[in-house]
Formats: sequence, C-alpha cells, structure tokens
Amino acid sequence: MTKNGAAGSGTTDDPWILTTPPGKSEYEAWRDEKHDPPALVVQVGSTQLRYELRCIDDLHAMLRAHGDWMPLGNADEQKEAQDGTVEAWARSAANPVGGWYGLKKGLRGRFGNYVPPVLEALGLAEVEHAARNNRMRAL
Repeated sequence: MTKNGAAGSGTTDDPWILTTPPGKSEYEAWRDEKHDPPALVVQVGSTQLRYELRCIDDLHAMLRAHGDWMPLGNADEQKEAQDGTVEAWARSAANPVGGWYGLKKGLRGRFGNYVPPVLEALGLAEVEHAARNNRMRAL
C-alpha cells in the first residue's frame, strides 16, 4: 500500500489504483521507463494519457519552492488553464520542460486531475479531496 492507501506499486503489472481528487473516478497509473521519453501512464477507462515521468520530481520541487497550498486546476487541453494552478504550471513555458508535460497532442491536459494523486500516493504531497476547488502542497 502507498501513503494514502492507494493500491499498487506503480509498475505496468501492478499499477497504482487511484482516485481523482474529488473522489468521483478511479483510474490506474504506472511508470513506463522504457518509453522515450520515460512516461507516467494514466489509464482512465479506455483512454490512456502519458505525461513525462519527470513531472513527479518537477512538480514536487515546484511545490516545495512555492511553499504553500496551490490550486490544482483541471482542464482539457483545448481549454485555458486558470492562472496560478498546477494545471497552468504543467503547460507553462516557464516549467522545467518548457511547456506541456503531456506527451500526446489532444490528451495533454487534465494534469491537475491525474498527477497530484500520484504524488500523494508516493508521500510527496498532500492533496485535498473536496467536491471542487482542490489544492495540494508538498510534504
């Protein structure tokens, strides 16, 4: 078991079983270190999203530097991300990868919905689990 009780070890054969911050949807996530570049894979029903695996360490470092709670935000790629949110940071030219962490055009959004629970499962962050307007902070 991980820190927040999420099952799995984060491998292809034993993915993390996670829930979105509002608790409405369950999904699987795992590391794919053989992908080029290495990826964090998120499986939501039949949809598979991939983010650069380094997003875990980069997000944790950003949150530590931020030093306080940060709103998650949550938007599809086609929608504008609200400024000052984790979602906006994950798309910003000012982040360590210089733009999107999402690897597949059309499926690069929703970072603020699917990546924060991974950090929580790893014991790197605390994530709120209200119906709306959730936030996170580094541990």
